[in-house]
Amino acid sequence: MSAPVPVLAIDGPSGSGKGTVSRLVARRLGWHLLDSGALYRILALAANEAGVGADAPKRLEALARGLKVEFGLDRAGEERILLAGRDVTREVRSEACGEQASRLAVIPEVRLGLRDLQRSFHRPPGLVADGRDMGTVIFPEAGLKVFLTASAEERAQRRYNQLKQQGLAANLDGLFHDISTRDARDQNRAVSPLQPAADAVGLDTTGMGIEQVVVRILELARERFGATPGSDQA
Repeated sequence: MSAPVPVLAIDGPSGSGKGTVSRLVARRLGWHLLDSGALYRILALAANEAGVGADAPKRLEALARGLKVEFGLDRAGEERILLAGRDVTREVRSEACGEQASRLAVIPEVRLGLRDLQRSFHRPPGLVADGRDMGTVIFPEAGLKVFLTASAEERAQRRYNQLKQQGLAANLDGLFHDISTRDARDQNRAVSPLQPAADAVGLDTTGMGIEQVVVRILELARERFGATPGSDQA
C-alpha cells in the first residue's frame, strides 16, 4: 500500500506572507501548490465579468464549479495564473479583486462550489495548501498546519512594498485601514472565520524576513514528514 500523500496547510490573515511563503516552500520541496485565496479572487473576477453579484449565491456556486484554473510560472519564474487559458495574474492580484473576494468568501454556496476544485490539487508527491479552511475543512487530515501572523502595520508595509515593486499605485494609510477592516470582517464572520486550527503551529513573522520563515517551515516539514528540499514523497 502506498503512503498517504502529505499535506502542509498554511493559513493566516491577509498580508501575513502566507502566499509568498507557500510558493517558496512548495518549490523547495518539489510539491504541488494550492493557492485557495487566488481561487476566490479568480471567482470574483469571473463573477464580475459574467455580471453575477453576491445576491445570486446559486449562480455563484455554479460559476465556481465550472472554473478552469491553472497555476504556474512564466519563463522568468514569476507567478502565472490562467483562467480558461487566459493570463489573469495582474487582475487577480489587484486590491479591488481582493476586496470583492473577501465579500464572496462569506457566502456558503461559494465555499461549497470551490471545495471539490481545491481538493483536486491533492496529488503526489505532496501538497502545500495556502489559505482559509485548508487545515480544518478541506484537508483536516493535513500532517502539518502552520498559522502565520504579523502586526497589521507590518502587513500593510509589506503589501505597499509589493504593489510598488509591481509598478502599481499604493497608499500606506489606505492599506492599513483595508487590512484592519478585512481582519475584523474575517475574524467575526459566521462562515469560516479567521482562526487557527486547534493543532496548528503558530508562527509570528513580525520582523522576520521571508527566507527565515521559509527555513523554519521547511524544518517543521522535515520533522513531520521527513521531507527535504527536492524530496519525492510519492
